[in-house]
Amino acid sequence: MTISIKDVEQVANLARLSFTKQEKQDFAEKLTAIVGYIEKLNEVNVEGVEPTYHVLPLLNVLRKDEVQPSMEREKVLANAPDPQQGCFKVPKIME
Repeated sequence: MTISIKDVEQVANLARLSFTKQEKQDFAEKLTAIVGYIEKLNEVNVEGVEPTYHVLPLLNVLRKDEVQPSMEREKVLANAPDPQQGCFKVPKIME
């Protein structure tokens, strides 16, 4: 498949780009070469090959959600500027 200058102009118009005649010719040649490389993939025998979604196996690396002891409330609130009823008091951000 060859990419024509008209194809380059159409894509450039959609992308709101402007090119000189020489740039359009260069892009047409380069895009034709790229499509040619991609078309070579049609020649490869892939019968019996499982689809690959990622080149590396992806694993969930999150830890299990287990209950663990935490700090005492008094220690946590020790540096709070204005604790109230065992909680952090923060400034109002919405009316």
